[in-house]
Amino acid sequence: MLFSHKILHWYAQNKRTLPWRTTRNPYNIWLSEVILQQTKVAQGTPYYLKFTDTFPTIQDLASAPQEKVLKLWQGLGYYSRARNLHEAAKFIVSNLNGKFPESYKELIKLKGIGDYTASAIASISFNAQEAVVDGNVYRVLSRYFGIDIPINSTEGIKYFKKLAVELLDKENTRDYNQGIMEFGAIQCTPKNPDCISCPLKDSCIALEKNLVSGLPIKIKKTKIKKRYFNYIIPIIKDSFTVLNQRTGKGIWQGLWQFPLIELEKEASLNEVEKEATALLNINASLLVYKDVAIVHKLSHQHLYTKFWILETKQEVDNMVKIEELEKYPVPVLIADFIKTYKF
Repeated sequence: MLFSHKILHWYAQNKRTLPWRTTRNPYNIWLSEVILQQTKVAQGTPYYLKFTDTFPTIQDLASAPQEKVLKLWQGLGYYSRARNLHEAAKFIVSNLNGKFPESYKELIKLKGIGDYTASAIASISFNAQEAVVDGNVYRVLSRYFGIDIPINSTEGIKYFKKLAVELLDKENTRDYNQGIMEFGAIQCTPKNPDCISCPLKDSCIALEKNLVSGLPIKIKKTKIKKRYFNYIIPIIKDSFTVLNQRTGKGIWQGLWQFPLIELEKEASLNEVEKEATALLNINASLLVYKDVAIVHKLSHQHLYTKFWILETKQEVDNMVKIEELEKYPVPVLIADFIKTYKF
């Protein structure tokens, strides 16, 4: 098929040199795909290198404590990816004798692996004839064929997957899949794509009909939720503070944080002080670190956050040495505070 051949030819000439492209080891391919699910290549590459250096094999990853995995992941966000990665590694080592599954059917059974990741690992590592559909592929196909079906609708997901399968280069699925994703990443980009030098420009419907900036179409579903976080930082005898581990299924599960008071709106010093003394069962005055709330933006929620300093000589539960704070895996919001605040 002409489309597939052009993608393969373009990829051969334009592919970036990336560390996971030097191997077909499924462990490395899996690791790179999970890291890049919600992360750009430039940000994800240093994390990939840190993980492969710290955990060269799947056995190394499986035997590591979760806190070490989360600490290494710190700053990437979407921490469920790291937890699922760790759980899947333990399953492969314990139940599959450390041998990575080779087929889409077996790969998709693993924790945290969906259609895209299973297809990517199977095709890139084993050249299996499985079509990948990620954000880059949606964009390329939507523009080239002029498809206005929303990519996040049930109809769209089925339609684009079927089309991707039909276009698949059966002989060199490995390079074709990487090629079409690479094409979307550096040629057919979300904004200001390089249509003038595009090898597909003569038959691209979006370019012909001036629809490039309007495709692909995505239904806006999620309303951004505002949350108001107040972190209390006890400074005890100038040497200790308090950390608690987040539990439950919400954001940052398994990470550590300072005592948190979440309120329905931005609160005054008196309101937070009252809540803090009750929470820690301690009598002390608070000092706000910065008057203006830090807005930490996640995909579906914005966290309006203030840090409150509480100095005391009174010991409380869950004390940790201030000098050991950097050992704990924490949300990037707290990591930034730890770096900038002069304890």
